[in-house]
Amino acid sequence: MAKSLVVVESPAKAKTINKYLGSDYIVKACLGHIKDLPKSKMGVDEENNFEPHYVIIRGKNDIVKDLQKAAEKAKQIFLAPDPDREGEAIAFHLAEELDHGQEKVVHRVILNEITKEEVQKAFANPTVIDGKKVQAQQARRILDRLVGYKLSPLLWQKVKRGLSAGRVQSIALRLICDREREILAFVPEEYWIFTAFLEANEPPIFPAKLLRKDGKKLSIPDQQASDQVLADLQNAEYVIQNVEKKQRKRHAPAPYITSKLQQEASRKFRWPVKKVMMVAQELYEGVELGDEGAVGLITYMRTDSVRISEQALQEARKYINDEFGTVYLPDQANYFKNKKSVQDAHEAIRPTSAFRTPESVRFHLSKDEHKLYTLIWNRFVASQMKSAEFDETIITVGANQYEFEASGQIMTFPGFMKVYQETQEVDSEEDASKLPPVEIGQKVRLDKLEPKQNFTQPPPRFTEAALVKELEEKEIGRPSTYATIISVIQNRNYVIKEENRFKPTDLGLLISDILVQHFIELMDFKYTAHLEEELDEIEEGSKETLEVLNEFYGDFTRDLKNAYDNIENIKITGLATDLKCPQCGSAMVKRWGKFGAFLACTNEECKYTQNPDEKPGDSIGDVGSESTHVCLKCGKPLVVKVGRYGKFLACSGYPECKFTATLSSSKNAETSVEVPGEKCPQCGRELVIKHGRFGPFIACSNYPDCKYIKQKTVDVKCPEDAGDLVEKRTRGRKIFYGCSNYPECKFAVWNKPVPRECPACQAPFMLEKYRKDAPSILECYNKECKYQLEPEVSPAEL
Repeated sequence: MAKSLVVVESPAKAKTINKYLGSDYIVKACLGHIKDLPKSKMGVDEENNFEPHYVIIRGKNDIVKDLQKAAEKAKQIFLAPDPDREGEAIAFHLAEELDHGQEKVVHRVILNEITKEEVQKAFANPTVIDGKKVQAQQARRILDRLVGYKLSPLLWQKVKRGLSAGRVQSIALRLICDREREILAFVPEEYWIFTAFLEANEPPIFPAKLLRKDGKKLSIPDQQASDQVLADLQNAEYVIQNVEKKQRKRHAPAPYITSKLQQEASRKFRWPVKKVMMVAQELYEGVELGDEGAVGLITYMRTDSVRISEQALQEARKYINDEFGTVYLPDQANYFKNKKSVQDAHEAIRPTSAFRTPESVRFHLSKDEHKLYTLIWNRFVASQMKSAEFDETIITVGANQYEFEASGQIMTFPGFMKVYQETQEVDSEEDASKLPPVEIGQKVRLDKLEPKQNFTQPPPRFTEAALVKELEEKEIGRPSTYATIISVIQNRNYVIKEENRFKPTDLGLLISDILVQHFIELMDFKYTAHLEEELDEIEEGSKETLEVLNEFYGDFTRDLKNAYDNIENIKITGLATDLKCPQCGSAMVKRWGKFGAFLACTNEECKYTQNPDEKPGDSIGDVGSESTHVCLKCGKPLVVKVGRYGKFLACSGYPECKFTATLSSSKNAETSVEVPGEKCPQCGRELVIKHGRFGPFIACSNYPDCKYIKQKTVDVKCPEDAGDLVEKRTRGRKIFYGCSNYPECKFAVWNKPVPRECPACQAPFMLEKYRKDAPSILECYNKECKYQLEPEVSPAEL
């Protein structure tokens, strides 16, 4: 009897679903998108209503053929990629390739959670592919392709070959650059704060802040004003003028949406947003729970809705009643309102069962999975609990014409905070002061008066959490795209992280300035948010794709033409600096070359160059003065530089590669370079870089007495032994990779091992496979798997 074919995105999801469907179904994974716009060309026909030309992604042909064979034998096909625009586009392309005119029955299955009940319910009530969702996804893809493939050549021509720009990522870069400009332009202003530490009839001593003078807000801008306040308060009596007591409630928070989960996990765990989404995906797709098998622990993790199903609400209320009692259970369930822009396609992120507590699954989860599941579970359960209650007291203290104020609060009922507290809430509770009992008219004693000089601070640089919050507030991008946005601007070297905060590089500032100046609409926050609204309208069916594309493309092509005509060619002129050439005194400019940024003299006869991080006269490096050696870390040429302690070798790929080596004092200095900090494990002498007929290698400087040669590792452990995989050569000098414990272990492969886990079978490493006239690919070393991974998508396409 023919079986039904089910296609999902990942092997983990396939395994979980297969367990619930039984023997009448065969479940296979397509490993994400099977079709995309081609890499080698635009793939969008600008003259024919922006018609996209999709092709099978390189490396996915075997997967598609396997699925087609299974589809031929199947009585019907169920497509169950993730329930969002990207998933809908994947389902659409799968349907194109698997039906092939066979008139098979093709169903679309929507899985908001992967539990037995929901899977069986979804397959019993399948739907059809949502063409409007597909149109919205294709419109976004076309917009991004137009921007990437039109802007990138402009930057190649005007700044540096290899640069690229994207539609939404450029806006995120602008946010970071604008913040950096604010910081650089910020002028600190002095101000003073006075704190009186007061003692009543009963402890404790409590602090009160000076706020007003003669009933008006007081500002103390400098030392002189501070001295005047001190003089006025010299012999003052401190009297309680007012005591205000009130009850305050803090309501339970809504369950997580994607952006809020990203922000909270980033703050609490210091995780990149990309990692948050990766771990959440694992929890959604299914985790092995012993005898229970694979179970999806959370609902779909890409959502901007706070809606919760009635069944989940009642289950949470039952758990709260059973575990904490009726005192923590509201009379009615808590409901939360969505923003107007929310489409409400999916529920909020929640556990698939409130009764599956973090403690009950602890031993089945990795450390990261457990941390994130605990966060999601706590927030969801807390969302259905009563409000926390506080007694808050505000005391006003008079001293001559001045007024001080002290505030404190006591939690009288923890409510939802028994289960969950946001990061900021924890901090604020610790800052709350305890106050003694006092009455109006009562005198209190001054223990000490503490004036403190302060200066206003510039706005902080963005953390990942803060950047996500800013993007969300400006309605730029969607929660599902934030991780990609942040990754891309870092991969392009437009921003770096310092102390977990984003700082733009000089190149990032330059690119942002160019785009802001010449592409006003493209780089406008409101315009980008408006485009997101239009994509939503395409999905809703209230707007046509062609209308949106035509409106965008007309303005964009006009700005592009003006940019080609008006942008200065920085590749030739360089970026002006305030530095002078230490050799001839001419102005220095910054340029970007093959190996990164460098400073160059504007005097063509001088030709002096310098690393941008070096100080003139302190460490002079001639970028064009290459030695005969190459860097053992990245393979780029080493250059001779002169530092305060003499000549040394450094990688020309600085600052991406910071390898340096000391020139040997021996006669063979040109073929023997000391490796700093490394000693021969056999005799204890220095190791040196040597240059042989087959390239550089590291060997003992005590040759020929010691013939130790360091094997070149590839940071991959042997799968059959405890040794490392190292580079070796056959008698014919052909390179292969084998175990360092040879001959005990004879594992060997021809292709270079890469320390990257196979997404399909979780093998610990993949092999870099070279192809003629095409980029290399990564291939799983497990011959039974055969999974292939294409090179990373060009940033121009993102």
